[in-house]
Amino acid sequence: MQIIDISWPISNQMTTYKNKADVLIESTRTWESHQSRESKLSCGVHTGTHVDAPAHFLADGKTVDQINLAQLIGSCQVFDLTHVQTCITDNDLKKIDFNQAKRVLFKTQNSFDNRSGLFNPNFIYLDQTAAQYLANQKINVIGVDGLGVERNQPGHETHKILFEHNILIIEGLCLAQVEPGAYELICLPLALTGTDGAPARAILMKRLINVNSI
Repeated sequence: MQIIDISWPISNQMTTYKNKADVLIESTRTWESHQSRESKLSCGVHTGTHVDAPAHFLADGKTVDQINLAQLIGSCQVFDLTHVQTCITDNDLKKIDFNQAKRVLFKTQNSFDNRSGLFNPNFIYLDQTAAQYLANQKINVIGVDGLGVERNQPGHETHKILFEHNILIIEGLCLAQVEPGAYELICLPLALTGTDGAPARAILMKRLINVNSI
């Protein structure tokens, strides 16, 4: 079984949404002073690879501790959309066969941005026509490689359409080394109570062919 970690590394130098620079990892015990090591982490719940809960943009939406974890575990498809220049629209998605896909991850040019550089305000995003198209396809998880699934939407239409159709959103995936195709996804957000999202560790698994059994 091949395991691919698609999580954004969390560090003091990591890229943060709109350069908030709200991540702080500091040492509270050192080997030199205590012969042990302890650290403290401070960050937003939408740091790095994270799951957005419906409470993020719906008044009565579920918080991250209330979502169904089963949605975030199981077969998924990675689709190559690196040709997209500005945003993913329904026209881009109409070229894709979603019949076997309920969890979908989109690999775009975002995956090749520096993960510890300045925030790219022109990241590739999903517009509302694409969100509605995915909802019509009965998708239940959408994963993107930008720190946001939408950009410059005053009404947050993309988020709202997805959440209103019970679609969970994973943002901040690292897909540069991932080939398009079928995988098993495991994405587990931290068990935070009452929050609108949570950082997560996400991996893809792919069964390798044993040539000796052929």
